[in-house]
Amino acid sequence: MTTPDSTVTLAAAAHPAAHPAAGPGRPAAAWPPKRPRLRPAPLVALSLGYFLVMLDVTVVNVAVPSIRTSLDVGPSGLQWIVDGYSIMFAGLLLLGGDLGDRLGHRRLYLFGLGLFTLASAGCALAPVDGALIGARLVQGAGAAFLVPSSFALLQAAYPDREQRVRAVGSWGLVSAVAFGAGPAVGGLLVSGLDWRWAFWVNLPVAALAAVMTVRHVPAPPRRQRPGRPDVAGQLLGVLGLVGVAAGLNEAGSAGWTSPQVLGAFGLGLAALTAFVLVERKLEWEQALRPEAVRRRPLLALSSIRDHRLVATNLIGLLLSLGYYGMLFVATLYFQQQRGYSPLETGFALLPSVGMGLLAAPLASRITARTGPYLPMTGALLLGAAGFLAWLTAGPQTPYPVLLLALTATGLATPMTVVSATVAVMEASPAAGAGVTSAVFNVSRQAGNAVGVALFGTLIGATGLLPGLHGSALVAAAAFLTGAALAGTTVRRLRRPAPVDATEL
Repeated sequence: MTTPDSTVTLAAAAHPAAHPAAGPGRPAAAWPPKRPRLRPAPLVALSLGYFLVMLDVTVVNVAVPSIRTSLDVGPSGLQWIVDGYSIMFAGLLLLGGDLGDRLGHRRLYLFGLGLFTLASAGCALAPVDGALIGARLVQGAGAAFLVPSSFALLQAAYPDREQRVRAVGSWGLVSAVAFGAGPAVGGLLVSGLDWRWAFWVNLPVAALAAVMTVRHVPAPPRRQRPGRPDVAGQLLGVLGLVGVAAGLNEAGSAGWTSPQVLGAFGLGLAALTAFVLVERKLEWEQALRPEAVRRRPLLALSSIRDHRLVATNLIGLLLSLGYYGMLFVATLYFQQQRGYSPLETGFALLPSVGMGLLAAPLASRITARTGPYLPMTGALLLGAAGFLAWLTAGPQTPYPVLLLALTATGLATPMTVVSATVAVMEASPAAGAGVTSAVFNVSRQAGNAVGVALFGTLIGATGLLPGLHGSALVAAAAFLTGAALAGTTVRRLRRPAPVDATEL
């Protein structure tokens, strides 16, 4: 995002003689200009919270067989244990962004971190599957309050554009490592201790994040916003996402045409439609009579009509649908088809961590030079090729053959996440950073929930290997669609702006 100040700086850098520091009687400025130093403490504090959120998306995957045996959980319950976190995460993200903009992002970040920590302890202590599912839902709520505030605090802590891009790259690296490390960390904890330690491990990391946030992260000023929060819109949004995910989760066991599945789909789609209508009505009322506003819209639809935000949010949904869904299926493949232990499964999926360490800083550098959409296009094409490589998976497929799929998708996903986060940051107004980032994370977590539910249903309906191959085709199609969106955005941004006839 180019500001007037950054334009002046770039112009002065291109013409040293014109630099205000140089001139008669004044010493010439240092050349080349010194890069601003990135203060690490705020970045570490905010990244620790984001690390926990992303770790808990995948750390549970390899613990599924142990949880099933320990708590006697059925297939539908297991999908809710994996998926319920992402459903609640997605459902409450808009509320989290709105409350952060209104009440203060640092306050809400610490509240979300505390709620997430308490829910993690609840997961570790759960005596039955219902208690574990409930605690996972509360975990998702804590994550929904934490993540938008983390993004907004990051944006406020680094006002310089170059620093922000580097900070977002590091932030993306942390999330990529956490996401990829989830299966390995879960495998180590389940094999060495017990599945409950996959949740106990969150507590010390959360405590460190809270202490560092209080000490090193400044609190940006709160915004004064008229009107009450849109409770009706929030309830409709959550109900819609839960309904669609419930239909997908139950379709594998109950059948696509069963009354409960059709009812869940109908309820979910009706609630989402009503959500859009309610938000549009409130937005019109706010525009026509701002002085008489009683309820403000949870999501101002006009704020996300920028074609860059529309494309990036769709890419986030497609990215998560393909990658998270396939990671869930790959975990089942290694454990149930190949007979791997949780530890062996974690290490089999470990290449995604190595690729994340390479991909996030690489994407940060490329994005700073070319803009975010060009590296997104290339990364998504690479990821689609990696998913197609899963079509070679069979009962005895050598592991090196599967490395192409693991490394390609492990490289593509964090590159896309970093570039997409920069795209959202540059397209969003500073005053609405919380809500704009929340919309992007809603897209990602909704894609995660739908991907796990859809691919789990495919496996339940067709069997493990046919379901794996079908899921790989769907994931590849999702990534190819995302690449087309990113490529189209590159062409639109390169198109010359129309000439104003009044200036001729």
